[in-house]
Amino acid sequence: LWVFSFTVMQALDRIPAQKGMHAMQSINEVIQSPQLFLPFFGTVIAGGVAAAMGPGELLEGVRLHALIGTVLYAIGCVAVTAARNVPWNERLDAVDPNDVASEQLWRDYVRVWTKWNHLRVVSCALAVIAFAIGLAA
Repeated sequence: LWVFSFTVMQALDRIPAQKGMHAMQSINEVIQSPQLFLPFFGTVIAGGVAAAMGPGELLEGVRLHALIGTVLYAIGCVAVTAARNVPWNERLDAVDPNDVASEQLWRDYVRVWTKWNHLRVVSCALAVIAFAIGLAA
């Protein structure tokens, strides 16, 4: 996610809109794969299991931090992806990059999609910190 916010989207925004749209449509197609889905959804499952089965009381380190990390990741990454980034991807995928009228959608897409991606980056970073603290507890 970090790479998208601070390199990929900036690079795509620097090239002509038509090429940027083509590239992002291709990324959207390729990214929907088991190689992404397993870690994307597996993190929620693994974190939930750790929160439920970790040793000791819920307020002790491992379980509490696993719960915090899981909630941060589930809401800040998975839910934001489903509610914000995927709908923008679907809008972009529905347009013809060769249509001049789609250029404004592309400009809006880059700005809004990246803003929501920044939130996902922060949420994932905080989730990793919570998981790490739990492991160290």
